[in-house]
Amino acid sequence: MTALSKEQQTEFEAAAFRRLVAHLRERSDVQNIDLMNLAGFCRNCLSNWYREAAEAEGVPVTRDESREMVYGMSYEDWKNLHQNEASAVQKAAFEQNNPHK
Repeated sequence: MTALSKEQQTEFEAAAFRRLVAHLRERSDVQNIDLMNLAGFCRNCLSNWYREAAEAEGVPVTRDESREMVYGMSYEDWKNLHQNEASAVQKAAFEQNNPHK
């Protein structure tokens, strides 16, 4: 692997993060519960990680602000536009696989 400077590594990581966020915004058909069940994280987790990283650097970011950064709109608007009621199968899988336990 080519040796990268710390700045290059950070730049590439940021680009990958932006691409992931863009992809998740485009795939509003993929529900957060499906992401949690398959990957152990969802859009809310990603927004929490963003907020935690900012706060670790002394930059206060609210939960609503970090969610808007990930969702591209307020979380409430996104839920109203895209979130479906979880099925019994999805809920059971979440209870079995919940990484937050």
